[in-house]
Amino acid sequence: MIPLALTVAMTLSMQQPLPVLKAKYLSGREATLPADCKGKAALLAFGFSYASRYAVEDFSNRFHKEFEKESRVTFYEIPVISGAAQLGKWFIDSGMRKGTPKDLHENVITLYGNGGPWKEYLGYKAADDAYLVLLDQSGAVRWHYCGKFDEAAYKELLAATGKLLEH
Repeated sequence: MIPLALTVAMTLSMQQPLPVLKAKYLSGREATLPADCKGKAALLAFGFSYASRYAVEDFSNRFHKEFEKESRVTFYEIPVISGAAQLGKWFIDSGMRKGTPKDLHENVITLYGNGGPWKEYLGYKAADDAYLVLLDQSGAVRWHYCGKFDEAAYKELLAATGKLLEH
């Protein structure tokens, strides 16, 4: 099982396609990005620690509220679980299912395995930060950010998403 389909050393580059990400949605269905969000602007919010969920949720919850009625926009929270924590997969998934409204189970993609390639790709610096990537309708990176919630960064995200919707 290779849940992280990022096999070559890559770094995030604007206007380049996102490397293929394969894992499972919280619903249990197979997930493949960027294919699953083709035709939509998509916010990917990666987290690499339990505490990073706060930064991830601060961005994704506001983004979801802003665009929930816009069918051309979607978002995914992507917790990356590696190391010994992987042994608790059933408990982790069960807890996330209980804590996530059922209608959002297809907005959570949990990656189990070696998170190293994604850390490298996203420019990982701090475990508790959110690592955000905005994809255009073809799956190319159009905006990115890493850190805690920041109002200025959120406004940049909204502006970048708005530009994608203009085209």
